[in-house]
Amino acid sequence: MLRDQLTAAMKQAMKDKNKRRLTTIRLILAAIKDRDIAARTDKNASQDEDAVVLEILAKMIKQRKESFVVYEEAGRLELAQQEQEEMEIIAEFQPRQMSDDEIEVVVRDAIAETGASGLKDIGKIMGLLKSKYAGQMDFSRASALARSELS
Repeated sequence: MLRDQLTAAMKQAMKDKNKRRLTTIRLILAAIKDRDIAARTDKNASQDEDAVVLEILAKMIKQRKESFVVYEEAGRLELAQQEQEEMEIIAEFQPRQMSDDEIEVVVRDAIAETGASGLKDIGKIMGLLKSKYAGQMDFSRASALARSELS
């Protein structure tokens, strides 16, 4: 389970006195706890735990990429470097990311599996992809590929 891996990595970072890694892992665990609290009030929150964690990790990486660009453009290279280091630490807990060619293949498979015939079926395709490949691909790329295939 990813949550157990994160806890073990946090303990190891404490032992190693690696402050950047420790802080980043604590941020991940805090985001997971926030999601757990939100899920208590949501009666329909019956998603796979690892899928939820992978979704959180993907969101955190996306946030750091955006911050990295902003800091770099502003000339705040030390903050940009910090964001880069955090992205690398977070990425360690994600599964291998699919290449563009692999994404193209699974998008075509998802279109065939759902019987999608037009742009109105994008939601079905993306739902299937997110359930099968959480944390393994850039879903914005997958969505763009699906749109181009269906139009």
